[in-house]
Amino acid sequence: MTIGEMLAATVPMARTLNLEFVETTPEKAVVALPDQGDFHNHVGGPHAGAMFTLGESASGAIVLAAFGDQLSRAVPLAVSAEIAYKKLAMGPVTATATLGRPAADVVAELDAGQRPEFPVDIAIRRGDGAVTGEMTVIWTLRPNG
Repeated sequence: MTIGEMLAATVPMARTLNLEFVETTPEKAVVALPDQGDFHNHVGGPHAGAMFTLGESASGAIVLAAFGDQLSRAVPLAVSAEIAYKKLAMGPVTATATLGRPAADVVAELDAGQRPEFPVDIAIRRGDGAVTGEMTVIWTLRPNG
């Protein structure tokens, strides 16, 4: 099962929005939100809440791709999130997530008995490539036990 399939199977909101996990690697996660009238706002584009969920889902996908091998000893949890809506989004939108710190540094902190925190940066783009939103989700790897 791919990370996208796993998230779609275990995260009801990802299924509800019909998110498409286009690419999921430790370096980048790309998730698409199709244009769906049920999730439009008052101006006919994707609702802000749907775009937030899109970005947060992309951040979760890259966290699982980068730190999936740590799941036996730590649980990834979102700590905080901030989003800025930059331009009007219309039609399908895509979120691209990247880690804000090297994964090796995060794992080194976990190895040292710490609870590391790290940012995931997300750009949300419409079909013409214009950035309609920017988001940062701060994640932690909470050690088990």
